Amino acid sequence: QVQLVESGGGSVQAGGSLRLSCAASGYTYGAYAMGWFRQAPGKEREGVALIDNNGRTKYAESVKGRFTISRDNSKNTEYLQMNSLTPEDTAMYYCAADRWNLLSLASAAYDYWGQGTQVTVPS
Repeated sequence: QVQLVESGGGSVQAGGSLRLSCAASGYTYGAYAMGWFRQAPGKEREGVALIDNNGRTKYAESVKGRFTISRDNSKNTEYLQMNSLTPEDTAMYYCAADRWNLLSLASAAYDYWGQGTQVTVPS
């Protein structure tokens, strides 16, 4: 059974940092690309960052230079280091797995999803 479990969310002041983690199980983790998405109330889900099975990364323009995605295949875990957070980063953050390594930040490219972890940056 495939499971993706996010952790590390919380409330942080503007300018602060958080590191999200996503622990995966139930599939061949190293073969999949992994992504992070977010969804704020009343908005569509947005692709934030991805890392493919070769370590190539891709970021949304809104987070470039502030967020860093990484993965540890020995732990079946991916991470999202978020720095210089702003109230606009407030959202539920989801991790997802892409079997085909499409290097896409579109939700439709992903096969498995976690339940999400909330990130709040008060204004």
